[in-house]
Amino acid sequence: MSFKEQIDLTKLPQHIAIIMDGNGRWAKNKGKFRVFGHESGVLSVKDIVEGCIEVGVKYLTVYAFSTENWNRPIEEVNALMELLISTINQEAETLNKNNIRLNAIGDINSLPQKCIDDLHDAMQKTKNNNKCTLTLALSYSAKWELVEAAKKIAAKVKAGELNLNDINEQELAAQLTTYNIPDPELMIRTSGEHRISNFLLWQLAYTELYFTETLWPDFRREHLFEAIVDYQKRERRFGKISEQLN
Repeated sequence: MSFKEQIDLTKLPQHIAIIMDGNGRWAKNKGKFRVFGHESGVLSVKDIVEGCIEVGVKYLTVYAFSTENWNRPIEEVNALMELLISTINQEAETLNKNNIRLNAIGDINSLPQKCIDDLHDAMQKTKNNNKCTLTLALSYSAKWELVEAAKKIAAKVKAGELNLNDINEQELAAQLTTYNIPDPELMIRTSGEHRISNFLLWQLAYTELYFTETLWPDFRREHLFEAIVDYQKRERRFGKISEQLN
């Protein structure tokens, strides 16, 4: 029986987040430049998005470029930016055909202007789609996000719009870049690394974590379905005990 056939469609994670890791190592193993791995990784993104639609996952968030990635060699950063631009331009029409809404989180204004323009254009074109929301985490850092949220709350308090004692989890969550989407139930990281790497630190508080040795360019929808099956075997207690869930 395939992993897809084992999935209980009534217990799907509504939101899956993915740290797409291993592009560089994949390319190195093949004697290629790192950018070749990133280009091949785009094919994995396409297949995973299609896999999410196939089984009915409503939200997919992928860690495409972290703030720490700016510290990589300039040649690799430039190649990644060019790849991002070309991919957005090529896929906008496909996103619309498949009823997929494109979203982005992170310090978007730090991206090259061409990236910003193309990204906003694609998001505008797909804003009414509702089958699946694909969120790109670009120039993203969870610590940056939390600092920005704290600044927004401080500004509201200073302006007299919010009382200090009214600050709670809901208020902070409302200031995050993910305020309009549910927290992930499942987070997948490829390539054998077992870290969260400054990704959605607030949102992953009760998320099930799944790690695989598979490098991202080799990751396909059958691997996704395997992760979902593993997720569905777990008991999510949220601090309670098993007896309280029955």
